[in-house]
Amino acid sequence: MTFGFAPSPAASTSSDLSAASANPMARMLEPAEWAAAGIPLLRNPREVVSGLHSRHHPRPATAIVAVLDPDERLCASASFARRPAPADGWMFRNVLLAQLRRVIPHDLRRRTPVRTAVLLYCREGDARWTQEDGAWMWGLRDACTLHGLRCGAYITLTRDGWQVLGEGRGGRRPSADSTPEPFATSEVPPPKPQTGGAASDVLRRAAAR
Repeated sequence: MTFGFAPSPAASTSSDLSAASANPMARMLEPAEWAAAGIPLLRNPREVVSGLHSRHHPRPATAIVAVLDPDERLCASASFARRPAPADGWMFRNVLLAQLRRVIPHDLRRRTPVRTAVLLYCREGDARWTQEDGAWMWGLRDACTLHGLRCGAYITLTRDGWQVLGEGRGGRRPSADSTPEPFATSEVPPPKPQTGGAASDVLRRAAAR
């Protein structure tokens, strides 16, 4: 499947653009680049990982993109299987953007992003960075920009446990083989029911003393 628009004749004559579009290696981020990008740290990464693991039950080759509010509560999430194709940040960007558009409205009208998108990818192998991870990082960063979100953590989930790449934080549970725990990422609570009048305010103040 082809995404985007056909290049103009002027663009197609540029050898630099042609080389960049034909080279997936140009669309990935090294760990040092990721660490230098100012990605916001998760206050409680294990809570986020455990909550997403409990909600989506990922197996290898499953990606989970989640959007967190400023208090790190889950606003929306989606999981999907990675198709068997070469790792390409541009393709990853497109699929992440499609999932984000499906589950939550964009924040492009805001001057500065308020919500943060994080990506958890369950895969084979160990926790060390791979070129596939670099392509997911590139795709996440670009998808966040196009959806008006802050780019958040990229997390791998393997049989050895979970690892926040670029931060050096991780743990043994959950892992790609572990049973989901009865634990969920905090979600935005529903609005509190309205209780009315000055009498209610007086009672609340009295109870607080």
